[in-house]
Amino acid sequence: MTTPTIIKPAYVTALESAYGAPSQSGFGSAVFFQERVNDLEATARFKYKTFLGKNWEHFGEQVWMRQWRQVYARAANAPHDIVAELQAVPAPEAKISVPMILDVVENAAAARQALSAAYDDEAVSQLVVFNIGDGEAMSGILIAGLRANGDATCLVFLMD
Repeated sequence: MTTPTIIKPAYVTALESAYGAPSQSGFGSAVFFQERVNDLEATARFKYKTFLGKNWEHFGEQVWMRQWRQVYARAANAPHDIVAELQAVPAPEAKISVPMILDVVENAAAARQALSAAYDDEAVSQLVVFNIGDGEAMSGILIAGLRANGDATCLVFLMD
């Protein structure tokens, strides 16, 4: 029995080109895509755990979930402008990651365009940003978007 191949939308491959394909490196950034999502936060947590790979087990869930909290949620009928939304994230611990995602990334203009394609489309029905890290050396954010068709896209960014 073969596993069906998921054909990723163009906005996902563009986001992967800017921030990296799915990974278990536990450092840097990676993009995760999943179809038929019912619970965006549960999916985001799972992608975070996947990204951390062996570090999740080595240091334990308590360490990695210590900083987990929602720092932004797009309000219904709010403008879809991921760049402005990230720049306006009020949480100081999450705010330090924003320039890394928007400005320091290689080919920042293409990265911003990929972010916009993934998260600003009118089909995006839910957008949330979570603070992540271990509360000591590692910090970052996870951006999770859900489309009306149930497709979820998560960008995980974690640095020391």
